[in-house]
Amino acid sequence: MRHAATGAPFDERGGRLRGVIDFAAGRYPGFLVGLRPGRILPVFHFHETTAGAFEPVCRYLVENGYRTVVSDDAARFVREGVYPGDRSVMLAFDDAWASLWLVVEPLLRRYDLCAVAYAIPGRLAEADAVRPTIEAGAVDAADADRAAQPFVTWAELRALAASGRVDVQSHTWSHSMVFTGDRVVGAVGPAFAAEPRLNHPRIDVAGPPEFLEAERVGYPLFPRRSRMSEGRRFFPDPDACARAEALASGSKGSAGLVARVAGRWESEADQDAEIQRELADARDLLQTRLRTPVRHVCLPWGVSGPRTRRALERLGFVSAFANRWGGRFAVAAGDDPFSLKRLNGRHIFALPGRGRRTLVSRG
Repeated sequence: MRHAATGAPFDERGGRLRGVIDFAAGRYPGFLVGLRPGRILPVFHFHETTAGAFEPVCRYLVENGYRTVVSDDAARFVREGVYPGDRSVMLAFDDAWASLWLVVEPLLRRYDLCAVAYAIPGRLAEADAVRPTIEAGAVDAADADRAAQPFVTWAELRALAASGRVDVQSHTWSHSMVFTGDRVVGAVGPAFAAEPRLNHPRIDVAGPPEFLEAERVGYPLFPRRSRMSEGRRFFPDPDACARAEALASGSKGSAGLVARVAGRWESEADQDAEIQRELADARDLLQTRLRTPVRHVCLPWGVSGPRTRRALERLGFVSAFANRWGGRFAVAAGDDPFSLKRLNGRHIFALPGRGRRTLVSRG
């Protein structure tokens, strides 16, 4: 889960302090400190990666007798108590970055493993052909993940879904951050340019998603939260934002911002409709284009709320990952199927096995 941006409540943020609190509260499974895993399914999440980073993960799992499972297996465990077995894990790749195609799938095939990918259909580009992977020679996956179009293409996503190695599920339609306050908390500048791409908020009023770019120096920034949160969206007045940009341009980057900007708020009905649209449109398009069932979702930044939960139930989803307060960072029988939790992929090496590195052994 990536850190949420300025303005999100503490329970919607990541960061070191949150990690310390979670550890002190006993939310991390015992295998991280050298204990046996017990009857749980550890789920590990990844984002961008490289062959040098991911191949040791595959090798560790295979050499220590672990098997990988997918979304339906996790859901059956939660809902029906069907345990996938000792030494079972789930590998989850958020966002479907280009490296998922270039690096991950070839390594999954090489080591006879599988994974789940959470794709964002509203951000995918078309392509006539797939790109060469590490099977054909060296590739710069890190550079591809930083490109103007950093995600897999539709052609590549179809090939991933057809491979039998990658279970493609939903990461919502647009993976959007939205403004949820009218108080100005900053302006686009160097700090904003350094933020993760997916933290850039939506600024379109209606129509295709448009995200605030780092080139819009001086554009005022407001508190931001995930579209799937309980926060109602604020639409700042476009003319006021344009004046702030012009002022910044004329003063060499000093925006001289006011405390607040006029604008309008979405209604509660519109908020409910947008949350449902994010879930339904992503599911429907993925199912149509990939011809595979989409019944599971990973909610961006692990953020959910009552509105999102009701939409999940209405739409017939089976499970959702949402790392909010409460619960352990692993999947177990009887867990809330719409608030499942995961661990960062770096913790794979704490699993029992030869070459194990627990938090204790790492100091």
